[in-house]
Amino acid sequence: MFDATGNPQTILLLGGTSEIALAIAERYLRDARARVVLADLPGHPRKDAAIEQMRAAGAKAVDWVDFDALDTESHPKVIDSACRVGDAQTDIDVAVVAFGLLGDAEELWQDQRKAVQIAGINYTAAVSVGVLLGEKMRAQGSGRIIAMSSAAGERVRRSNFVYGSTKAGLDGFYLGLGEALREFGVRVLVIRPGQVRTTTTIEHWKATGAKEAPFTVDKEDVAEMAVAASNKGTDLIWAPGAFRYVMMVLRHIPRPVFRKLPI
Repeated sequence: MFDATGNPQTILLLGGTSEIALAIAERYLRDARARVVLADLPGHPRKDAAIEQMRAAGAKAVDWVDFDALDTESHPKVIDSACRVGDAQTDIDVAVVAFGLLGDAEELWQDQRKAVQIAGINYTAAVSVGVLLGEKMRAQGSGRIIAMSSAAGERVRRSNFVYGSTKAGLDGFYLGLGEALREFGVRVLVIRPGQVRTTTTIEHWKATGAKEAPFTVDKEDVAEMAVAASNKGTDLIWAPGAFRYVMMVLRHIPRPVFRKLPI
């Protein structure tokens, strides 16, 4: 459970090598030490680095749980493992849902296997763990879920509509989950970032020659916003905040005009 000053004692990162999720955990650890549970693919190449990053940030303990998003049958065991310290049961105070695939936008809508894979990871798996986290936190009578959505899901664009549609689904599910859990003392925060500077995005820019988009933010900025908003019980934020007004305009542009925009 949360300590006397309102800080989490157990933080679960689903997508435990996600740079944004790790930044959020680091931000929490600046205020108080906590146990951090990293859940990601078995043998993930960034596993050791993620564990060391959390230890260096001051985690009281760091545990690793093997997590395959596509293996939904194993998800109850993943959540159960995150709730155990030895033989004792513990609460999950904060859970960050930050796993997902981006994929090649043009390839995805022309490759059935890859389209189904990204839908399974970005949406179906997110629903799976969301239901399990909701069940766990409802029983606890407390808890916070932070779900990483995307501005791409607010109005799905031709340029990345398969990815955008999965984020639109995730977004709607977690906003609804927050409403369902509110009466039980559980809060759900959905974050809609635009482009975020991470190792992955920087490497993508270098490989493709793409330029940094307007309103691009650092992962540390997203972490600051996430922790502050979650502490307040906010249910939805954009990163950066100004992106909200950009999307407000884009949402109401007629489709014949919208399809001509260079986005």
